[in-house]
Amino acid sequence: MTLDLNWIREQFPSLAQEVNGQPAIFFDAPGGTQVPRRTIDAIANYLLTSNSNLHGAFATSARTDALVLEARRAIADFLNSNPDEIVFGANMTTLAFSVSRAIARTLKPKDEIVVTSIDHDANVAPWLALSEQGVIVHTVRVHREDCTLDLEEFEQKITARTKLVAIGSASNAVGTINDVKSVVKLAQNVGAWTFVDAVHYAPHGVIDVQDLDCDFLACSAYKFFAPHLGILYAKRQHLEQLHPYKVRPASEEVPSRWETGTQSFESLAGLVATIHYLAELGTRINPAINDRKTALRTAMETIRVEERSLSQKLISGLLEIPGIKIYGITDPTRFDQRTPTVGLRMEGHSPSELAKLLGDRGIFTWNGNFYALNLTQSLGVESSGGFLRIGLAHYNTPEEISTLITTLHSLQRNQVGIEFCK
Repeated sequence: MTLDLNWIREQFPSLAQEVNGQPAIFFDAPGGTQVPRRTIDAIANYLLTSNSNLHGAFATSARTDALVLEARRAIADFLNSNPDEIVFGANMTTLAFSVSRAIARTLKPKDEIVVTSIDHDANVAPWLALSEQGVIVHTVRVHREDCTLDLEEFEQKITARTKLVAIGSASNAVGTINDVKSVVKLAQNVGAWTFVDAVHYAPHGVIDVQDLDCDFLACSAYKFFAPHLGILYAKRQHLEQLHPYKVRPASEEVPSRWETGTQSFESLAGLVATIHYLAELGTRINPAINDRKTALRTAMETIRVEERSLSQKLISGLLEIPGIKIYGITDPTRFDQRTPTVGLRMEGHSPSELAKLLGDRGIFTWNGNFYALNLTQSLGVESSGGFLRIGLAHYNTPEEISTLITTLHSLQRNQVGIEFCK
């Protein structure tokens, strides 16, 4: 099974852009991916034909009601959950704070929560906030040499007093894929909940909440080829038993009781179209598939395999450039433990300077801490600008990676020449 890269790139019209006469190279995926044409069209079509709030006695409202149900079914297929276990919101961060506030009502002083040093702060700050009511929050450290979590420390810090463990599926800063299943089992052994941040992992592989058996899982549609939108999976019993903060007239039905205010229905229309794109990708890989859930799994499994080849080309090329330090896993035999997202620093350039130099040449990357504040502090790079982050998606090409490597070589040679002249 392989990806038809020509067909894939044809689906994403933004990839045709140029910067200073050069084709734009989108290595900014962890901050937000590009979207297929059908997603753009679906948003426009919703605003043209169905723009209304819910539960009205007229046609456009009925279409919006039907859209919300279809969006829940589409994401349920993507995550292998039930539609009534799917909650939509503004973004993952907002949903995480909503869950943490609801869980706070069940906690008492000296109850404990475990977070990590590698996560995006959206899965740290909502839990740290509970320390205001006497909850104790422990942080599991990261191995500095390869940016992986210390599982032995999880075993030590998850105790009978632990009420919740928060962990990310993968690091949005350095690409590490965490051993979530093992951590979920450790939490279950003491009766603790698990909250999984799957934002970064979602565009890179299969997410199966039944297999993970986690209590909560959140992701962002904007990170897997759809519009800005937060998505929360939660086991139905939690959605029923916990009490969310909401306005009084709002429905008590699950899952809508967790959705505060009016949703971005046009974004839901775009999300459904993105799921259709991924499902079509799966059926193009294997035409014998005849159901959406299998098509989605096939697409994401193939994306994972193909992106491992991209990681090999990217990291091997970067390691040949003098003065570059990569943070995270660089051993090719372990690339199944990382996504194609690389955090690095290069001698002679700050991350912000390097991002600007690349951006002027049409190569889009990010710089900073990417809200993974615990990680940049742990690695000692927060005060000096964090990392340069190169983040690939399945629509990127080997040729684009070669262009990046050539450009970085050139920038490094120029820097060496400047230093020599000094």
